Amino acid sequence: MASRLNPYLNVLDGKAREALEFYQSVLGGSLNIMTFGDMGTEGPMATQVMHGQLETTAGYTLMVADAPPEMVKVTMGTNISVSLSGGPDDAEMLRGYFAGLAEGGRVNQPLEAAPWGDEFGMLVDKFGISWLMNIAAQG
Repeated sequence: MASRLNPYLNVLDGKAREALEFYQSVLGGSLNIMTFGDMGTEGPMATQVMHGQLETTAGYTLMVADAPPEMVKVTMGTNISVSLSGGPDDAEMLRGYFAGLAEGGRVNQPLEAAPWGDEFGMLVDKFGISWLMNIAAQG
C-alpha cells in the first residue's frame, strides 16, 4: 500500500458528526465514525467523534474529529485550506462540490475563470473550514 496524505480536520463545539455527514452529502462515499464512548469514555464526551473517516468514490479521504478543549487547542483561522482540483473531465463534479460546500458558508472567491486560465474558487464552509477548488483548463 502506498503512503497517502489526508486532511485531518478538528471541529469545534461537538459538531464533527454533523460536519462528516455534511461532507458525505456533498462528496458522497462511505463514512466510518468512532466515538470517544466506543473507546470507553463516559459522560458528555462519549458521543463526540474521536475519529471519523470519509472515503469517497472519487478517491478522497477526509478525516474529522471533535476537538474537546481539554485535549486539543484549535484556533480557527486561515492557516490551512483543503484543496480539490481536477481537469475538464471533473468540472461538473467539482462545480457540484463547490456549490454544496458553500451552503451555509461563505464564498470568498466565486468559482470562475482565473488569470492563469483555470477555473478557481475559494470558500469557507459552515464549519469554518477553508476550501480551494481548481478546474484545469482544456489543455
